[in-house]
Amino acid sequence: MFFKKDIYKMKNRVVNNLLGLLMLVSGVAAGQSVSDELANEYYKKEEYTKAAAEYAKVLKEKTSWPVGFRYVNSLLKTKREDEALKFLKKQTRSDDVNAPIFEVLTGMVYNQQGDTTETQKHFQAGLDLAKKSQAKLEQVTIAFNDIGESRWAIKALEMARIQSGTPNAYSEELARLYKGTGQTEKWINELISLNRQIDKKEVVLAGLQGLINTKEEELLEKVLYSRIQQEPMELGHSELLTWYFVQKQKFSRALLQEKATDKRLKLSGSRVYDLGVIALNNKEYKTAADAFDYVATTYPQGQLYAFARRMVINAREEQVKNTYPVDKSEIRKLITDYQKMLQEVGTSAKTLEALRSTANLYANYLDEKDTALTVLDLAINLSKGDKNFIDRCKIDKGDVYLLKAEPWEATLLYAQVEKSQKEEPLGHEAKLKNAKLHYYSGNFAVAKDILDILKLATSREIANDAESLSLLILDNTGLDSNETALREYAAIELMLFQNKTDEAVDNLTEMLKKYQNHMLADEILWLRANTYLKQGKTDEGLEDLKQLLNQYAQDILGDDALFLEAKIIEERKKDKAAAMALYQKLLTDYPASIHGAEARKRFRALRGDVLN
Repeated sequence: MFFKKDIYKMKNRVVNNLLGLLMLVSGVAAGQSVSDELANEYYKKEEYTKAAAEYAKVLKEKTSWPVGFRYVNSLLKTKREDEALKFLKKQTRSDDVNAPIFEVLTGMVYNQQGDTTETQKHFQAGLDLAKKSQAKLEQVTIAFNDIGESRWAIKALEMARIQSGTPNAYSEELARLYKGTGQTEKWINELISLNRQIDKKEVVLAGLQGLINTKEEELLEKVLYSRIQQEPMELGHSELLTWYFVQKQKFSRALLQEKATDKRLKLSGSRVYDLGVIALNNKEYKTAADAFDYVATTYPQGQLYAFARRMVINAREEQVKNTYPVDKSEIRKLITDYQKMLQEVGTSAKTLEALRSTANLYANYLDEKDTALTVLDLAINLSKGDKNFIDRCKIDKGDVYLLKAEPWEATLLYAQVEKSQKEEPLGHEAKLKNAKLHYYSGNFAVAKDILDILKLATSREIANDAESLSLLILDNTGLDSNETALREYAAIELMLFQNKTDEAVDNLTEMLKKYQNHMLADEILWLRANTYLKQGKTDEGLEDLKQLLNQYAQDILGDDALFLEAKIIEERKKDKAAAMALYQKLLTDYPASIHGAEARKRFRALRGDVLN
């Protein structure tokens, strides 16, 4: 069935073409007579005898679809079929303009009487009388739709499309009718045609989304491939197929499709590059690297070349850094790749970030901190005074000095960025790092003062981090005279920042023995679990999460632990059923959890639901 807004649009077109014969479905038009209003009032109250009498008066003055339909329907409601047929026969002969809709109404009367032959005969007569006029076919479409004859409405609209001379005319209206009558393949085809209209793309995607993870999913893919073969130069069709593969998390197939489209339509790699970014954001590192590599290899003289050369290494870097334990030989290969890229392309705004990445690899994965500082100084010298880039490098340098256990150098650099980027996100980041530095050093009061200011930061991530650390300090200071437990815990967090994971785990284990009844016990378990997971020790990490849930399920970290356990079971253990059970438990046991929306989304995805 049409949505009402679609009917209104079509009716308005017919009004213009047929001197106001069709009005809104409500039948209330400008200049409405007293008889109109009275007839409509009776009709709404289902007083059909009185309504028929008033509509008969109106019809002596004017003819319109709403009035004609309501008059005939009122006669049918009062068992006066013969009177209705007599009226319709007379009108069909005397009113050439409206004869098509009177034939439709005649068919409606016979349909109520159960006479299939006469019904089909008059419906077809209505089509035949209207077939030479696009406006009349629109009029008949509305008539069929209003009496619930969607398949006849489709016939009328298909004929109107032919009359219009536009192959894709009425795509939105036909799509709705095809869907309502269960003609899925035709519905999909109309949506694909509708995708040519920029303002309808969201409507198209919303419609096709409903087919994903259903039995019609294969049909969607089949139709998309068919349309691409029929119209290979229509970019919109390829866009929809790529969109479908991304929705299904089939990034490698999406990349194959985009490569083929790029070659066919000569798009200079732009869409392949965009897909690489999407894949990278979805942690599909191999596909992302392949996409960027294609752009760099295929278009060495293109505008995207320098970006693609850097991004292909960046994607591989993320893959190496997220494979536990991290392979240092792979880190050195990445550094070599960055160096080769810089030698080939040169340093520019497009490639300077590669120097920051190189410094990060030296400092955090190879423990070559002085080399990292040298690289960052080089990046600053080459930046040509780019304030934001220089300040990012200063934060990086501060981090390196903290790795070197030189906190005073670190805090000076953070303070410089705070001053330079006052009230900007980068300035808030520097302030947060300074607060953490005070925390690591045991200056809890100073740290908390800074954190309480940052809780009002514009960045949600920074505000949340500040809130979390502020609460930790508040909950764990003043319990004993020298705040020993929190000082030990903060010192371990500094070890972790400095990548001393083995030493940190040993100290956390000792803390668990010493402070098993302390308020920090759940935090200690949580930190050790995350450290094990970072080391690639999945079983040990899961064991700590289970212990935390067994002993501290009702404390503040309960929902965090359960959500993380579910993610690890899903992503590392690949146990779909167990992960679903844990997500369901989170939704049941922690209905107010901040992880609720993500847990529900993941649960539904694992179950195979349609995700909008």
